[in-house]
Amino acid sequence: MLKSIILAAGKGTRMKSETPKVLHEIFNKTLLSYVIDSVNNTGLADENIVIIGHQAEKVEEYVKKNYSNSKTVVQSPQLGTGHAVSMALPLLENYDGEIIILCGDTPLITSETIKEFVEFHRLEKSDLTVMSAIFDNPANYGRIIRNQDGSLNSIVEEKDATLEQKAVHEVNAGIYCLNWSKIKPAFKDLKSNNAQGEYYLTDIIKWAAGAKLKALAFTLKNNEEIFGINSKENLAKASRYLNNRTLSKLMAQGVTIVDPISTWISPETEIEPDTIIYPSCYIEGKNKIGKNCKIGPFAHLRGDVVLEDNVKIGNFVEVKKTTVKSNTNACHLTYLGDSEIGSNVNIGAGTITANYNPLTKVKSKTIIKDNAKIGSNSVLVAPVTIEEGANVGAVGVITKSIPAWALAITRAPLKIIEGWVKR
Repeated sequence: MLKSIILAAGKGTRMKSETPKVLHEIFNKTLLSYVIDSVNNTGLADENIVIIGHQAEKVEEYVKKNYSNSKTVVQSPQLGTGHAVSMALPLLENYDGEIIILCGDTPLITSETIKEFVEFHRLEKSDLTVMSAIFDNPANYGRIIRNQDGSLNSIVEEKDATLEQKAVHEVNAGIYCLNWSKIKPAFKDLKSNNAQGEYYLTDIIKWAAGAKLKALAFTLKNNEEIFGINSKENLAKASRYLNNRTLSKLMAQGVTIVDPISTWISPETEIEPDTIIYPSCYIEGKNKIGKNCKIGPFAHLRGDVVLEDNVKIGNFVEVKKTTVKSNTNACHLTYLGDSEIGSNVNIGAGTITANYNPLTKVKSKTIIKDNAKIGSNSVLVAPVTIEEGANVGAVGVITKSIPAWALAITRAPLKIIEGWVKR
């Protein structure tokens, strides 16, 4: 049995934003979601307890809306990380399992690492395990102090560390695994006699040593995973780290990324081999792209997009909440939103699926069936269906469904007046 406690109460002053720090986004997904999803995707945890504080109402609303297996607890006032975890005590009064503690502003932590961490804790029969990392420059991190046998002695915050302790390169990664019934009493014994005047979560290590409990450190393989967000610059760096990780994975799976420097693809996007992503594409949200597709350059996929095999989404084409079946092309200057598009369809340049009514604020669906052809600069005003094989003439404004194999034309007849220019 495993539950998580996620620390998400901080104000994030250096973000210079009215948005709570943990609700800032990478690829249209919040930092907090990355952490909760990483825990949920391990398949180990049955409940997450999110400790909230700054703008608690916004964070609580977000958690309730998006995660049925997560609860929130308010920390007020905010007296440190140890105090934050103690806020969960009433919810865990009769709990007798393991607790993992994570920070809500570390979006790069992976499910695989969390699983390895918990497995290490269980295999070693540890009562308390801390995740650690080795840094060439460990400035600003709490230092891991080990005993001669390699077990964990303590974690010393840099502001409280001696010169000898500051020379240690192994640092606290901020993730813990606890045998809750054994470690729970520590949170009632924490003291705030330190430089910050706060209740440090790290002090539970010394408490465990005094209680003759087994405490260990698990060393992280990839330091990038514990990169924390405290500023907009940090947010940009984390975005780049996450994107590079995603692109490397996709290229290893057989996807061609022509220019990784200018290409951005969300980690929730699945792409099959032999698809080519041309430069300056931005793909966010959850998408599924088949084989032998060509995307871009300068294409934008906004999420909930499914492209079957041999689909072309060309330059300056934007796609959202749309399924496109095989062998269909939308090559230029097009918007496809809330749509179902069949096979062997050609979408002419400048086509728009007008899916949103600004008066009623209702979004409607456009359906284009197999073998249809949409002429350039057409507007399909949803809800509308273009049946199989139908053709829409260029510059069409389509407000009614078009029957199969019909031609729809809405432009005025062309008039040619001979000699008009000279006269």
